[in-house]
This record gives sequence, structure tokens and C-alpha cells, in this order.
Amino acid sequence: MQDDLNRPLGLERQRESRFGRPVAWLPLAFGGLGLIAASLIGFVIITGNRDAGEPFAFARIEQETGIAPAPAAPAPVATTSAQERATDAGSDARANSSTAETERASGVKVTRPFGADSPNALVIRVPEPGTLHLKPAPDPRLVEKSRYGMLPRIGADGARPADVYARPVLSSAKLKTGAPRIAIFIGGMGLSRATTQEAIDKLPGAVTLAFAPYGPEVEAQAERARESGHEILLQLPMDTFSADDADPGPHTLHSDRAPEATVDDLHWLMTRFPGYAGMTNFLGARFTADEAALAPVLRETRERGLFYVDDATSPRSIADAIAARADLPFARADVVLDADAAPDSIDAALSRLEALARRNGIAVGWATGLPGSIDRIARFARSLEDRGIALVPVSAAASVKSRPRADARER
Repeated sequence: MQDDLNRPLGLERQRESRFGRPVAWLPLAFGGLGLIAASLIGFVIITGNRDAGEPFAFARIEQETGIAPAPAAPAPVATTSAQERATDAGSDARANSSTAETERASGVKVTRPFGADSPNALVIRVPEPGTLHLKPAPDPRLVEKSRYGMLPRIGADGARPADVYARPVLSSAKLKTGAPRIAIFIGGMGLSRATTQEAIDKLPGAVTLAFAPYGPEVEAQAERARESGHEILLQLPMDTFSADDADPGPHTLHSDRAPEATVDDLHWLMTRFPGYAGMTNFLGARFTADEAALAPVLRETRERGLFYVDDATSPRSIADAIAARADLPFARADVVLDADAAPDSIDAALSRLEALARRNGIAVGWATGLPGSIDRIARFARSLEDRGIALVPVSAAASVKSRPRADARER
């Protein structure tokens, strides 16, 4: 009996579609699988990728070093308050100051556009091995405040600018003990940017550079000279017999002024830049021949721990006699190297300087900061060691007591 009890739920009856016809599920299933397989085969043929459709991932394999990776730096947090901005500016200033100090200590020479501060840089020059680094200036022990600026002085511990700021004398294994010595100093630095930089770059560090106080960038240029190993001097403008050169610039030292006024002008000149080990005249034929005018200047030079060099351009100068009475370290040029600026004349003057050094043990040459002079002197100075002569800074000549004076200074 075919009733609902014997055929529960109609299991033996084919299921019908909504249209009343039976649905063939098995053929449909095989047909769908075939379509999928055909699609995969076609994809592989077209792309050439046998792994098509399979999941994949890329992994970077690194050699194990045993060092844990550094944690990522936290993202910076923006600050908006005025106090926070001021704190950030102070931190930047301290960082820039630290950068500048590191540069000075390492000797790395950095040129920045338009006088920008660290860390902005345009050109970085690494010094050659063996470059001598002078002590930084100003040394806080060796300055005192005046109404014009910072003046050099002898420190409470007895330290003198002449010793602290001078370039040390370097001995070479190539030279014999007691080898002749030559000191050369070049004046007029700071007046021309190009010529000053040429002198700094071309001349050996043992050549002393004398800076006039009037250059617009004299402080920065003097610092660059010291960074390159050059000992520096301050040139003091003094009056002369020539009407054209009677007043070379502000606070020129005049022989007709009272000693107090002269010392006041001297103080203004001495505050133009720091780091000089001694002073020398700039012109001054009249001034250096007048004991009443020159003596207060040389006394002040000694009391401030400096030395004095006479450039020997005036045969009437009595600076050496006054310096001896004042117990002032003193040097005087033996040869004016470019009295005649012709190249052959400069070479001849350099030969005379060498002959004097071999005869007296030490000789001092002076020249103006002209490009032609710089070129000839640079070539001569760099060849001295090969000829058995030591090139020394002018401070080494100023420390020599009772140095022989040439019968007639070479002009």
C-alpha cells in the first residue's frame, strides 16, 4: 500500500523543479567542474604561470647577527605653543653650536652660503694629514671687556696671548739639529677677500699673516687663517711723512696726540678681532721714529702679553731700541721681499733672505699681500726644507734674545 506512512517524506520520489520537471544534478556538477578546469588551463597557457590561482607570499631572509634591530624612532609630535617653539629653537641653537665646535676641533673646513650657520654647508674641506690646529680664540682667560670690545690681556695664571695664540715650531726629521731658520710674515690681510683667501690657501701654515683692522670681514678671515694653521698679527695703522698716507683709517695712531689719546686709539684697534699673538706697524714712518709717541704703544703691548714686529719699511724706526728698554719680545724684518714687485726682484730678495739665515741662524722676511708676492713666496717657502732650512712663524724670531741685526736692512 502506497501511502505516506510507507513513503515518509517522499524519499523515493524524484524532486521536481518549480516547473514540474525533474532536475539532473549529477550532469550539472560534472559540467561545472569541467568549466573550472578549462578556465585554469587557459589561464596557465596565456600567462605561463603554473602556480596561477594558488596563494603565495614574499619573505625576506636575512643572516642572523645576534643583534636585535633598533626600535623605530617615535614619530615627532607637533608643538604649537609659543613656549614649546622657543624650547625647540633653543635646542636647535645648542645643536648648531655643538656642530660648530665639532668642526673646529676636527679641523674640517666648512664654507656655508651667505654666512649661514651650521648645519647648512656648501663646501666641506678635510685638512691634509699633519695640519696643525692652533688653540681656539678668544681664550676666556686672556680677554677683558672695554668700552670698545674685548681686549687681550695676561691671564691670572700668567698665560700670555703671545704664547697661547702663537703657532708652535715644528721640527722635521729631515733637518739637522741647529738648521738655519726663516720666518716670513705677510701684511695687508683682510682688505681684499680674494687675496686674503689666496694667501691662506697657498702659503704654508708656518707663514705668519698680519691683518689690517679695517676689512669688512676681518674677524671671520682671521679665524679662517688660524683654522688653516697660520699665526696672525694685528697691523696698527700709524701716521707717516706722506700727506697721502697721513690717515689710513679710523683711530690711526698719530705722533702729535697725547699718550692717553694714543692708548685709547690703540684699544679700539685691538678689539677688531681676537687670536693675534703680536702686533706690527702699518705704514708709520713718522710714528715709529718718535719715541714719545711709540713708547706708550710698546709698553701697552708688553703689558698685554703680546710681542711686536717692525716691518723695516722705514729706516728711521727706533722700535728695536724702545722694545729692548721695555723688555718687550721683539723682531724686525731683515729683508723687505717685494720692495720691487717684479718677480725677478722678489726671487732675488728671497735669495738674500736665505743667505742671511745661513749666516746668522735666523732671518725674517716681510712682504705685502699682493698676488704676485704670494705666488713667489709660496714656491720659495715650500722648498726650504729640501734645502736644509726650517720655516718658522715670526713668533719664533721674536723670542730670540739679542738677535744679530743686519748692518743695513735689505730694502
